[in-house]
This record gives sequence, structure tokens and C-alpha cells, in this order.
Amino acid sequence: MTEPRLPLHTSSHDLPVPPALDTFMRAAWADTPLPGGDRVPARDLTPARRARVAARFPGERLVIPAGALAVRSNDTDHRFRPHTGYAWLTGLTGEDQAGHVLVLEPDGDARHEAVLYLRPRSPRTGGEFYRDRRYGEFWVGRRPGLAEAAGLTGVRCEHLDAWEKLMTGAQPPTRFIAGVDPAVDAWLGDARRIPVPRPAPAGLDTVLSELRLVKDPWEQGELQRAVDATTLGFEDVVRSLPRALAHPRGERVVEGVFGLRARLDGNGPGYATVAAAGAHACVLHWTRNDGPLNRGQLMLLDAGVETDSLYTADITRTLPLSGTFTPLQRTAYELVLAAQDAGIAALRPGARFRDFHQAAMRVIADGLHDWGVLPMPAEEALSPENGFHRRYTLCSSGHMLGMDLHDCAQARAGAYLDGVLEPGQVLTVEPGLYLQPDDETLPRELRGLGIRIEDDLVITADGARLMSAALPRTPDGVEAWMAGLLES
Repeated sequence: MTEPRLPLHTSSHDLPVPPALDTFMRAAWADTPLPGGDRVPARDLTPARRARVAARFPGERLVIPAGALAVRSNDTDHRFRPHTGYAWLTGLTGEDQAGHVLVLEPDGDARHEAVLYLRPRSPRTGGEFYRDRRYGEFWVGRRPGLAEAAGLTGVRCEHLDAWEKLMTGAQPPTRFIAGVDPAVDAWLGDARRIPVPRPAPAGLDTVLSELRLVKDPWEQGELQRAVDATTLGFEDVVRSLPRALAHPRGERVVEGVFGLRARLDGNGPGYATVAAAGAHACVLHWTRNDGPLNRGQLMLLDAGVETDSLYTADITRTLPLSGTFTPLQRTAYELVLAAQDAGIAALRPGARFRDFHQAAMRVIADGLHDWGVLPMPAEEALSPENGFHRRYTLCSSGHMLGMDLHDCAQARAGAYLDGVLEPGQVLTVEPGLYLQPDDETLPRELRGLGIRIEDDLVITADGARLMSAALPRTPDGVEAWMAGLLES
């Protein structure tokens, strides 16, 4: 095998390599093939997925990049996670996919052939395997060769060098997902060189989102695995609370404990963990997690394990750090729980996606009016021209869930936000109250309370199944669950 023409990634502080050492490094290496018969877990599902996408764009070349490494600092990269569309269509989910590209090539018969352009294992005849800090095997680990990758995926594989040949000569209309890999953008973003595809009702990224709205049984199983691992992570956190309470950055103890579970049982956290004690819980995406824990406070924990197949859970619990809710905390918690119960009750096939949010917000608005926080009846507060309840709730009460935390985000409104629910869709229901510490419309005793309860559900033929039922939601259930874990 000849040395690929891809650039070598080195650093200014690398030691020089004398020719004699280079010759010595390239010699006397045994073969180390991957185990025969290995397949990506989703291999039996990906051909039908690719066919469904390709059928929307007959005669067009479709290009789906995995994405590029992103620099964190100087010559250190962020941990890589492939683009969701690429992972869904190939079954490849590992950190070694950086720079790879899936092409669905039209074959002139209203069908497409899948071709993977990738950086295969570097041969020992060149220097990449021991000199390249970004891709060298001795630096970041073994990659499959072309034949091995084809065996894993069932897809024809070509070296990334073949892009040069692919872009030579007559080109078919080409549609690609932009903004994922700068190299792909540079190749395909020039309309003078690449024919522009015909107008279509939806773009490639939109079609990929909409096709993923309904999860098949295998995907539902992966999401349940993510939820089950997340449940274990929440249990780990409760057991760690005595240590976290004693540490000046107790929120980071919580984040670290959950992160350990996520890395042991999956790929890692599916998103930045929110470990928010006291008034920090009023910040929706509090991820600094640098504060202490106080026994008299509530702590909002929003966290999810992402499986190795890249399906993530998304669960929130608000816990009394003393183990017991105060009367005021319980009253506020019960209002949010009632809102969540109303939202869950609204989930069924044929219901509008927005119905569960509206059901939850009616409960919240009624409760805020009863407390005297909203000076007008719920109906008036909820009207589109007012929306005054939103000062205390801030955001929507849920979203689709899958390989992305906020899944299928490129879907058109008619298929998602303004659409109707279908069996197999997985979503969260997560109403909350965020009563800011400096909000003078609130009684002083309510200021600084942040409460969210979030669960993951799959739409069934006649309603919805609570995937995260193993984590208690009621205040009595939460207290008993915490007591049992802290005693064990």
C-alpha cells in the first residue's frame, strides 16, 4: 500500500526524526487484523435508511459528512462525535470517524450506491502511524482498513484521496449538508463546478430529521438503555451527596459522579450536565457547576447518558439536599408535578405535538394565579397576546429525543412542532418553575426556587409509556428513594 497523500499533523515541539530512525520505525511489524465478522450494531437497519433518503432525491449525488475535528486549544482537539445524519446512515459512531464522508451516488436507475470515503489505517510504510498527532495509530489508536470498514458497514469504502478523482469530469447535481466539515464545504460549495440540484420541498438535512422522527424498535431499545444507565447515574449522585455537601464545589462533585457513570455505561454524557443548587436552578442551562450545596436547598439535576450508538436520555429531578422537602418546597414541587402529569396525560397518537405543553402550562398558570403571583386568571395570562406565565416558566415543556438531545431539529414545523404525534416517537415532558432570586413580582419566600421534572416517553398505540419510570417523581417517592440510597 502506498503512503496516502493526506497531510501529516505534527507540533512545533515534536522531536526531529532522523532518516535512520524513520527507516527503523517502518520495519518489522506483525499483522494485527481486526476480528473477522465484526459488524456495526445497526448494520441491518442502515440500507433501508439510506434507500429512504435517496428516494427523495432521484438522480442526485447526496453527501453526508461525519464532521471535522475542532480545536479546543492550540494543538488539542475536542473529543469527536460524528454528525447524527452520518451515524444514522452508516452505523459508525466512533471518534475515529473524523473527516469521513458518506456519498450516495446516483446509478442512473433511480437508485443510489453508498460509498464511504474514509481515512483508513495508516500503513507502516509511511510515517503517519507514529508521527501524526491527530490521526496516527500510535497517537489516537487503531482505525479500520478499507476492507475492514466495508465488512463493518456493508458499504463500499474508498480512501479520502479518491475525492480528487470523484470531483474530476462531469458531475451530477449534488446536494450536501453544509457547515459540518469545512473541507466538504470547500469541495462542493462552488456552484460553477458542481451542478445545483433541482428545487425540492425539503433539503437533505430536513429530510434526515423528518425520517428520524419515528424510532424503530431497535432505536427505542437503545433509548431505553440510555434511560436505564441514566437512572443508575442519578442513584450514584444521591449516594455521593454527603461528599458533595462537604465540598466547596459540590455541584462539580455531582457532575463528576454522573460523568463517571456515563463513561462507564455509554459514550459519555449526551449533553453538558446541569447540577444546579439553590438559585442556580433558575438558570436553564447552568453548566458552570461551580457552586456549593446547602442542605436547606433544592438541587436540580438535568443529565443523560449517551449510549455508544449515540442515543441519549434526558432526565431531570429536583432533589431536597436535606433528604426532605420543606412545606414551601413541597408546595412548589407539587405544582410542577401536577403540570407534568397533565402534560403526560395529553400524549397519544393523533394529538398535536403542542398539546402537552399547553396542558402543562394551564396547570402552572392556575397555580401561579392561586398563589397571587399572576394577578389575572389563567385564561388571560395564557392568551397569545399576553403570555405572562412565561416569566416564571421561560421555555417549552418538551422536545423530541433520540440521537440528538433536541432531536430532529431541522424538521419542518408541519412535521414536528405543528404536527401530530405518532407511535414510536420519543419525547420529553419537562415543565418547570424558575422563580428568579431578584424578581420583585414574587413573595420573598418564593424567590430563588428552581424546579423542573423531566421524563422520557415513547408514544404507543393508545398513549405513552414512561421510559424513566424507575426514577420516582412524587415528593414522597423522592424522599423515600433518597433515604434508601443514603442508608445503603
